[in-house]
Amino acid sequence: MGLRKQFRIGSPHDHIKESLDDTDGGEDGMFSEGSRMLMNIEKLESAYFMTRYGHKKQLERQDNEQLLESSTSTVITETNIVNDALMKGKCGEGRQSGWIEPFLEGLCKYVAFSKLEVRAELHQGDLLNITNLVCSLSFDRDGEFFAAAGVNKWIKVFECNTVLEEDRDIHYPVVEISSRSKICCVRWNPYIKHQIASSNFEGVVQVWDVRRNEVLMEMMEHEKRVWSIDISTADPMMLASGSDDGSIKLWSINQAPSIATIKTKANICSVKFAPDSGRMIAFGSADHKIYYYDLRNSKFPLCTLIGHNKTVSYVEFLDSMNLVSSSTDNTLKLWDMSISQSRVLNSPLLTFSGHLNMKNFVGLSISNGYIATGSETNEVFVYHKAFPMPALSLKFDALDFHSGHNKDKTAQFVSSVCWRGQSSTLVAANSSGNIKILEMV
Repeated sequence: MGLRKQFRIGSPHDHIKESLDDTDGGEDGMFSEGSRMLMNIEKLESAYFMTRYGHKKQLERQDNEQLLESSTSTVITETNIVNDALMKGKCGEGRQSGWIEPFLEGLCKYVAFSKLEVRAELHQGDLLNITNLVCSLSFDRDGEFFAAAGVNKWIKVFECNTVLEEDRDIHYPVVEISSRSKICCVRWNPYIKHQIASSNFEGVVQVWDVRRNEVLMEMMEHEKRVWSIDISTADPMMLASGSDDGSIKLWSINQAPSIATIKTKANICSVKFAPDSGRMIAFGSADHKIYYYDLRNSKFPLCTLIGHNKTVSYVEFLDSMNLVSSSTDNTLKLWDMSISQSRVLNSPLLTFSGHLNMKNFVGLSISNGYIATGSETNEVFVYHKAFPMPALSLKFDALDFHSGHNKDKTAQFVSSVCWRGQSSTLVAANSSGNIKILEMV
């Protein structure tokens, strides 16, 4: 059946129909994967209308701002009103249709890849440790090395290309760093290649020299487990940590005492600096909210994002003003902080669903508009920022590396994901210590 028969003439789907007709080339057409888009046609329609509505609201805000500026600087006359109306009549059509280009661009990105392909696999099952949950993954600044860490109390550093090129079952790390406690999070310094920061279950934040396998700094002010740390890309000496004690602490890597503290009433699960600023920071909380702060005035948040109904486990920036959050309510949400006209934002741009996440930390990572997350179905899911349904997914096997037999699939979940810079390559790990290097193809 031709695609033209799927839509009625004159319907709101016409823009979609015409674009899809142009790419309908049989086996290699946009719908050659067929089921992916057609199975999600209702969500596609929803995204279409949300994009259109969002553009309309943006134009209304711009018009209101222009009207406010003109009312304070220009005498409004009948001639001015007529001229404004004429100008809007000439350019209105172009402005109203301006939203379709980003929608179609998102559609092309959504169907650009057909699957996640396993490029390499690391079986990190430790015979001395029954639990090998990988809590965190992080690439260095060049995408050359990645670090994996978790409850087995080790930070293991692997050379990515070596793992990809070697055809073997067991891959050995180039560096192993032993910690006295289970590790929650690792972050590579975005500028200092040999420097990694970690946080652990005892509330300690440490900065390591990977070359020498030694601790450079140790911060011990938190009272409980530190779930998350981040190093600013704008100021590589600035580190933030978020803890179960309800506090966010700011540190300079060059000095031990914290330089600032934000105290809250709930556990802090994730903390992230804005990509182009060392003073703007967001964090996710167990009170179901995301808080966005300017560190120059840390008494009150600039904005509080409300929309999740369970713990917010991760936050990641798409760019300086767009944020993605992950929650144990089975959703991811996309937020635009620039549209907030008050201290509260309760309308996300988009809600992503399809993965299962009700109790565990499953990871969140962003690259070129693609959003990767784990799932309690032992799968990796990849979304594109333009659409609420998954673009790709891949299921881990459920092999027990101690016995060689298949384990109960419900007992395993994908626990961490990390893109290799702004590329199509992704590293993912699960609760059994199995690490896979994946590529979108």
